[in-house]
Amino acid sequence: MLQTLGLEYHYQHGKKIVFPEIEIDRGQRLLISGFSGCGKTTLLSLIAGALQLQVGDIKFDNQDYSSMSSLLLDRLRANHIGYIFQTLNLIPFLSVSENIGLGIRFSQSRKSRVGNLNQEINRLVDSLGLDKEVLNTPVNRLSVGQQQRVAAARALLGKPDLILADEPTSALDSDTTKKFLNEVMETFDASKQAIIMVSHDASIAPYFDSVIDFNKHYA
Repeated sequence: MLQTLGLEYHYQHGKKIVFPEIEIDRGQRLLISGFSGCGKTTLLSLIAGALQLQVGDIKFDNQDYSSMSSLLLDRLRANHIGYIFQTLNLIPFLSVSENIGLGIRFSQSRKSRVGNLNQEINRLVDSLGLDKEVLNTPVNRLSVGQQQRVAAARALLGKPDLILADEPTSALDSDTTKKFLNEVMETFDASKQAIIMVSHDASIAPYFDSVIDFNKHYA
């Protein structure tokens, strides 16, 4: 499904990162671990098409990013990629249900997979362990753990082929992290979606099919 080929990124202050090559198919789980500042978030941004390629290429279902216009990349991202941001990027004054619904706002393809929107939001909320009573609650009234689940539901809505998750457990304690990952991974398994997660927490490695340790890559 997705493959990176010889990716390098050169920052304005002179730092250069040469990324290890990755390949992931539908339904697989990949963890990228490593110290802060080693380029994990940059790699996700390149895969999402949010950062312009400098050196190397990315293939998604045999489509080369380097040959795609920014409009086509935006369309690919909207239709095929769900993103769980480290800062969550929820809209605080909107309700849980409204925030989740934003996941398909820019993709007719993902909308077509949903069917009844309210039923699908209810299903995701239930599968991720959120109380349905919070659906009409503004997200700024929720705990951090609840907000993480809302962000995950938004990314999962419409069954995009690939989920990119940037440090989604960084603000959670150990017990909440385990509960969150158990619920999220069960949902991924049911929908056959692939996930690439980046984290500095190597203890979550057992949840994944494969792990790339940037600490070893840059050692």
